[in-house]
Amino acid sequence: MFNSKKQEEMTASKILIKKICECCGKEFIAFKTSTRYCSKQCNCKAYKLKLRKQQVCAAEFDSQERHEAKKVHDVKEMAFLSTQDAARLLGISYRSVYNLIYKGVLRAGKVSCRMTFIRREDIEIMLETNPYQKRHKKERAPITEFYTTAEVKEKYKVADSWIFVVAKRENIPRVFQRGKTLWSKKHIDDYFSKKVADANINEWYSVKEVMDKFNMSIYAVYTFVSKNNIPKKKDKREVFYSKKHIEVAKGIIEPEIPQYYTIPEAMARFNMTRDQIYHYAKFHNIPKVKEGKYTKISKKELDELLAPPII
Repeated sequence: MFNSKKQEEMTASKILIKKICECCGKEFIAFKTSTRYCSKQCNCKAYKLKLRKQQVCAAEFDSQERHEAKKVHDVKEMAFLSTQDAARLLGISYRSVYNLIYKGVLRAGKVSCRMTFIRREDIEIMLETNPYQKRHKKERAPITEFYTTAEVKEKYKVADSWIFVVAKRENIPRVFQRGKTLWSKKHIDDYFSKKVADANINEWYSVKEVMDKFNMSIYAVYTFVSKNNIPKKKDKREVFYSKKHIEVAKGIIEPEIPQYYTIPEAMARFNMTRDQIYHYAKFHNIPKVKEGKYTKISKKELDELLAPPII
């Protein structure tokens, strides 16, 4: 009597949920949110389909592995390799092969702008002449020169609280001596050297001048300079913003159009391959732009890096 009453209460407390069977697509009533199938038949059918997919994936993976192993075996028999073959033989990317060539570690022969060949003997010579050496932990030089908080305030015109906030954020080393906090001189100078204003900018607006000239509130000024990445400099507690950059952002003067090389122009200018140009652009962070399907590289930075010095 008691058990039947309890079962009725439990049945009455269940929530009926309308769901769609993931196997047959029919609508059914479920008692749990985790129910996925309308019947045991659909559940078994989905389970068998899952097992079949796993078997197919395992067979495809095994076939791919055997195919790659055959490729490597074929490459081992070749006397001359392309960069792709050399990468397959060494188990690295073809870009890593080019990096080894650029560093002079691996010898290669260039037949044309798109054909580079490597002797298998040269790969063996590279491995024999560059044995693995254990990397030794670099010892840090001890910090011997320090600023007091008062010296940092006086030299860089900043407040006490600002010093502690920036030191914590930038992880600047400090020591305590006789109740005073001493800051690493090298780390402090390195941080402020990054904050030095661009020497090519000669004209500046103060915040008050921007507010008066463009009829903006102080909050609008700060939002505007942050959004447009306007260069700034700080003189004691007063902040100045580049006049030229503000007027360009406001549309008063036209921006200077940067000059760029197309990839073929850069290849002809410096007698390099496409891969070499891309390598230098990536390694030295040279700005690039995309115009349609063409990639262009900043002319100024590439000339400074690769152009021969004028004697």
